[in-house]
Amino acid sequence: MFEKVSRFTRRTFFKGAGTAVATTALLGQNTLSAYAASSSSQEALQSSASGVGLNVVLVHGSFVDASSWSKVVALLQAQQYNALAVQIPLTSLADDIAVTRQALASISGPTILVGHSYAGMVITNAGTNVSNLIGLVYAAAYAPEQGESHNDLTAKFPPAPISKHVIASYRSGFRWVDPPAFPADFIQDVPLPVARVLAVSQKPFAPLCFSTPSGAPAWKQVPSWYLVSKNDRTINPDLERFMAKRIGATTIEIASSHASPVSHPEDVFQLILAASRKR
Repeated sequence: MFEKVSRFTRRTFFKGAGTAVATTALLGQNTLSAYAASSSSQEALQSSASGVGLNVVLVHGSFVDASSWSKVVALLQAQQYNALAVQIPLTSLADDIAVTRQALASISGPTILVGHSYAGMVITNAGTNVSNLIGLVYAAAYAPEQGESHNDLTAKFPPAPISKHVIASYRSGFRWVDPPAFPADFIQDVPLPVARVLAVSQKPFAPLCFSTPSGAPAWKQVPSWYLVSKNDRTINPDLERFMAKRIGATTIEIASSHASPVSHPEDVFQLILAASRKR
């Protein structure tokens, strides 16, 4: 299902992915029910539960909200992980970091911090000097060095196709992806009706999110894992590979759109499991 590419570890973490457990439909839409697995798959996961006492904090990127993690959360809960999907405001990088830090402070015990897309900027900063943090997981996410912004990283490689379609949204001063372009350039690997629902359910972001430079990165303090989406049309996959290599992450590559937590939740789940088992 995925290709393991990291040269930083020789351990084989994954023994194959099962089908995803049934979840509540993303954004309240029954159209996501096509991804639900059988109850027997859920029972099998529950019978081998290994996440007791472990926290997984998941942070969404721009253009979506915390419901984008719903399938990953269901898989984690079936393994008895304590999962928390944070709703960040997307009003500024500083605001998003602050909310994520509050979420981290609300729980105790060993914690994995996971970010998708823009949220890589958030977890890189929110995870700094958190004593119970044991790992970072980046799902097609930005992984900055100190002083780098989202925009700085994007400029290192040719722009992804979606860049032509980021426009002013209905919210004054906030931006989003032009909805007709969203299915093809953000999440081309789910049924079109699902993608269309997500396109008009976007959470607009403030430009300050993308222009603010990062502080000291948490990936210098704890181990990191990275999932590269080979079919990404939102972030250049070569930029993802560059960032993963630079932070020394254990890396996998999968044939996914940018929105891997929605379209390939099992792969994201398996990478989180790998991170949790390294403690």
